[in-house]
Amino acid sequence: MSQISIKEPSVVIREKRLGTINAFTGAASEIVEQSAKGQLKDCKRKFSQCLGCNQQQAFCQLAMIRDAVVIDHAPIGCAGEFADFNFTYRVEQARRDLPPALGRYFCTNILEKDTVFGAAKKLEETIRLAYDRVHPNAIFVTTSCASGIIGEDIEAVVDQASKELGIPVVTCTCEGFRSKIWTTGFDAAYHTVLRGIVKPAEKKTNKVNIINFWGSHVFDDIVRRFGYEPQYIIPFSTVEELSHVSEAAASIHICPSLSTYMGAGLNQLHDVPEVLVPPAYGVAGTDRWLRAFGKLVGKEEIAEEIIKEGHEKYVPEIDKLKEKFKGKRAYVTAGAAHGQALITLLGELGMDVVGAAVFHHDPVYDSGDDKLDILGQAVKNYGDVPDYRVCNKQACELVNALNRIKPDLILARHGGMTLWGAKFGIPSLLIGDEQFGIGYKGALNYARRIDDALDSIEFIKNYSKHASNPYTKWWFDQDPGYFQGDGSGKGCAQGRGGF
Repeated sequence: MSQISIKEPSVVIREKRLGTINAFTGAASEIVEQSAKGQLKDCKRKFSQCLGCNQQQAFCQLAMIRDAVVIDHAPIGCAGEFADFNFTYRVEQARRDLPPALGRYFCTNILEKDTVFGAAKKLEETIRLAYDRVHPNAIFVTTSCASGIIGEDIEAVVDQASKELGIPVVTCTCEGFRSKIWTTGFDAAYHTVLRGIVKPAEKKTNKVNIINFWGSHVFDDIVRRFGYEPQYIIPFSTVEELSHVSEAAASIHICPSLSTYMGAGLNQLHDVPEVLVPPAYGVAGTDRWLRAFGKLVGKEEIAEEIIKEGHEKYVPEIDKLKEKFKGKRAYVTAGAAHGQALITLLGELGMDVVGAAVFHHDPVYDSGDDKLDILGQAVKNYGDVPDYRVCNKQACELVNALNRIKPDLILARHGGMTLWGAKFGIPSLLIGDEQFGIGYKGALNYARRIDDALDSIEFIKNYSKHASNPYTKWWFDQDPGYFQGDGSGKGCAQGRGGF
């Protein structure tokens, strides 16, 4: 178990805290075995097409706290993400029947001269400006590579501002260069909330924390069936609501890649128990999750009732569709925990998962409990994934692997990945809502969408005849892991690489 301390302003990065890596080539069984033995090593990548930024992931959580302001202490270029998240903010408000409002985001606009003479004054002025304009209930200051390089005492600025304004003003230390693992940004956001917003519990309530991105609220009916009230955090919480999450009866993980730090922090600091089983993907996975939650809250009989009803309502149609998927070969590309959950779901639907490209790999989560080993359970229950890649959005590796494997279906969580399948004439399915596949209904949702995607094969084949591909024959002649490891062109395997 990683010990979480909110005395420090900065979260310990995942490479050090969990041994997380972002490059690997091999079979899923290999990475599971090496993780369990503590032998997993990261690979150096000699070439990288793109990277996810810690600051962006921190911002995507803090930006959706409804009555807070986020100040990006950065050059104006780093504020390019404001528009994207403001769009998401408005769309997700509409889905929840919330009053329409713009996100409140500010940037200090660090210039070249500020890197020489300092930008602390700009930050002070921006904090006062944001407060005067918006009167928020909290202000979060996200750091950037530029502000990190300057090395100013941002903590002194925010502490003074908090005293002057009478609201929490908290630093979120999330410079992009701090960590190669993009999900460290989630940890930084949660560290900020745990440190500056969450108060010690005065009482315990019947609320259940659902640590969430912003997807569908699929847990509402389930949690209420057990006699509890769902509380989705962080998106669209208020500062006041977040200050009381320590009083919840339990915490639920939508995606352990996102929520491991917050769940463990609430457990260790405020004694809020976590549901420590993989997310409820697939029929067997949903059975397991419901029984774990029922046991945690002391209502096993309700779990068995829901399981019985779910099997009767959804499993017959799922079984019919499974017959159509026999012999079909699938490839998954997504974030780590969500991608691993999709491997489980596809295995249960009777498909052969022949490859995967996930964006990072956590050998262990902050709880330290191996019951959350999603990939290990998937390999145990549904067989190995022979071409398992830890590939932080490197399109060149994905394209090369797809060209070699030529699966019958590609399943993706993030935009920009499925177009490569179409170029090769492979039906592709992009589903961004991570909660779309949760529960018995979620398994049926995916089965139906997969069936529709496979029916599009003729259209996709025709499209591929007219599609261009920017990669040369030289690249397709190389191993997909060519830019990983020791230069042998064989990627990473046990004993190679290293920090």
